[in-house]
Amino acid sequence: MARNPERRAALLDAAIEVMADEGARGLTFRAVDARAGVPTGTSSNYFADRDRLLSEVAERIFVRLTPEPGSIDTAMAPEPSRELVVELMRWLVRRLSAQRSCYLGLFELRLEATRRPDLRARLTEVLRSDLDENIRLHLAAHMPGDADTVRLLYFALTGLLVDHLTVPGMHDERELDTLVETVVHRIVPES
Repeated sequence: MARNPERRAALLDAAIEVMADEGARGLTFRAVDARAGVPTGTSSNYFADRDRLLSEVAERIFVRLTPEPGSIDTAMAPEPSRELVVELMRWLVRRLSAQRSCYLGLFELRLEATRRPDLRARLTEVLRSDLDENIRLHLAAHMPGDADTVRLLYFALTGLLVDHLTVPGMHDERELDTLVETVVHRIVPES
């Protein structure tokens, strides 16, 4: 297997774009090579098989979706309150919207995981860990609500993002902000 980390990352980024545009079924080595602008056969030198490519795509998506160091601390600096949760959820929606291909790629991976037990196990582990970390941060910051509050926000905002990213124009940006505020006000208790 080839060992150039920059090229591997570029191939994975191309694979994410292929998944976002063509779905998991369109993810082939040839499609990745074409999207990355490299000679045919390049990606097969980096990934042993399609399962390995899918697994590494999942890892790359999570790397790209991880906030910059310190940004969470900065975002959570104000006094804990329901209004801070509104702002944090708006920040999250903006971040994920800016990484549209990654989030669409994650939707595709979720669907593909229903057919691939190894991918399902890895995706479950990573998503569960991410949710647990969000719960931990929420409770440690003494934000209003409990672990179930975070779970309900996760479910509601995941659904909102599915609509926002898959049916563009269903909600304009102003309406999206209002919906986020409504979701938070209905789920998060006043402090």
